[in-house]
Amino acid sequence: MNLPSIESKTTRKKLCVAIPASVTSDTPHLREKTSKIGLIGRAAAIFQVEEIIIYRDEPRKNQTREIDLITKLLTYMETPQYLRKRLFKLEPALNYAGILPPLRTPHHPLERTVKELKPGEYREAVTLGSAREGTLADIGVERPALIRNQKLPASQRVTVRIDKINGGVEASLAARSEIRQYWGYKVTSGAASLGDVLKKRHFDLTIATSRYGVPIGSVRKTLVQRWSDAKQIFVAFGSPARGLHEIARQEGFRLENAVDYVVNTIPRQATETVRTEEALIASLALLNACT
Repeated sequence: MNLPSIESKTTRKKLCVAIPASVTSDTPHLREKTSKIGLIGRAAAIFQVEEIIIYRDEPRKNQTREIDLITKLLTYMETPQYLRKRLFKLEPALNYAGILPPLRTPHHPLERTVKELKPGEYREAVTLGSAREGTLADIGVERPALIRNQKLPASQRVTVRIDKINGGVEASLAARSEIRQYWGYKVTSGAASLGDVLKKRHFDLTIATSRYGVPIGSVRKTLVQRWSDAKQIFVAFGSPARGLHEIARQEGFRLENAVDYVVNTIPRQATETVRTEEALIASLALLNACT
């Protein structure tokens, strides 16, 4: 199946999702953890998530290993296949990376030869080193591209625009903001808790998902309007063991006072629990209908 063109408005909304560091705590084996994270990355790409925030949800526990694993696998997924060998070393965290599903987003092109390139298209690249006229970069075809008049350090990931194809390939650095297509997500991780993220970051619309929230249908009219007006949107998800209300109480704040909406996106769930990756897909599907 050919990849459809994913066009956006001139000013694309920035959709950000927050997942807890303990998201894989219910899966003990690395293979199952990798599979779960693969579903999260895939859902993020399907619904054009621009940023995935991994927040600490167990303040009494050192969650560095969990955060590092999630960050590594999500970043590996988002990196075009032709750049992975240059940007990632073999390490235990990637032992099962082969089961991660491909994103098949516009920045993961299938074209692998110079003759398939078109002037004006964008590619992700890794710098190889300096040349007399600029910097050589791997763009996933049989020969490197020349980024003219730029001296960049080696092994740096950059976004480029193809300018000329005349035997060789000439390119220039490009800002992701100028690309109209969806161009992947970034992963933000660190020591921040959910409360820290909500306090320190600015969002035009903040949504928490919870089985104890109001049914999404009951606030659909106002939510659609807020979604339409917002440029920066934040959607938070709980962990396999604890929902967002419990996580917020542990941090000392009331969830309803910290976000604009607390919604139940699966009001008629028949299972005792809904896994985080399941809630992510269900919630983003419904919120996607707000556009």
